[in-house]
Amino acid sequence: MFNALVVQKDEDSGKTSAAVKQIGEDDLPHGEVTVAVDYSTVNYKDGLCIGPGGGLVRKYPHVPGIDFAGTVEESSDDRYKPGDKVVLTGWRVGEAHWGGYAQKARVLADWLVPLPQGIDTRQAMAVGTAGLTAMLAVMALEDHGLRPGRGPVLVTGAAGGVGSVATAILANLGHDVAAVTGRPETEEYLKGLGATQIVQRDELSEVTKKPLESEQWAGCVDAVAGVMLGRVLKQMKYGTSVAAIGLAGGAAIEGALITPFILRGVNLLGIDSVMQPYDNRVRAWERIARDLPMDKLEAMVQPATLSDLPGLGRDILKGQVKGRVVVDVNA
Repeated sequence: MFNALVVQKDEDSGKTSAAVKQIGEDDLPHGEVTVAVDYSTVNYKDGLCIGPGGGLVRKYPHVPGIDFAGTVEESSDDRYKPGDKVVLTGWRVGEAHWGGYAQKARVLADWLVPLPQGIDTRQAMAVGTAGLTAMLAVMALEDHGLRPGRGPVLVTGAAGGVGSVATAILANLGHDVAAVTGRPETEEYLKGLGATQIVQRDELSEVTKKPLESEQWAGCVDAVAGVMLGRVLKQMKYGTSVAAIGLAGGAAIEGALITPFILRGVNLLGIDSVMQPYDNRVRAWERIARDLPMDKLEAMVQPATLSDLPGLGRDILKGQVKGRVVVDVNA
């Protein structure tokens, strides 16, 4: 038997509740690889899964946790042997399939990635799905011409999980990073990650009727969307790109097709980390191990245990979580 955070739903009221319980290996879903989980994290989707309505959960009882890192215990796939260190992000784990908020997990082998040299399981979850998404966004911008020295790169939602890692990666690669935040208490934190400029959220939160604004940004990692994305698009330099990874500010964009996409040739790149091909995930994790300064990770990390998760699930939905929450499932 082992511990897990189990979410259950009352069929009469429709309300859900989450509590740490003991389950057995026979309770785990089908999969080719059984992993002894070391760490997981808290992401926005986890908050939805834990929350009162259950959000993204398709079947109860349910174990949330959309990512985890640990050690292979059993495997019927030749790619993984007992003792191998692995990481999992995406693939609807923690939503349609039981996830990382348990001391053991069983998943399909294709969903895993071997941990590269130079990064351990705790560091992998300090990065997590949010950090993988941030690296995928940086890689997409690079594929579309982003290079250091071409001007400041904007990161919206910079104090969140994706924004924090994107800020640290971009700064480590030599970019001038402009970090957007609406919380004064996060400014020193963002400067510690390498941001050279702090942009107040209010500066980008108003709808304007101008079809274009002065060119400012050589690239952007946008974790907000909505009104803010509409403003940012109008401020992009000619031929640059925005990597869009989140919809916290809403799905609608204020603006016209002809500007900036036609007049300035701006690219809007959608980044989805959920079902990335295996080779892309391997490449991204290798880049993380190489290009993310691990000493910066500690500044991002809040430690947590399984029993902390119900409260943290509520906090992340309210935008009250800074950086990365690393859950020690064995604590």
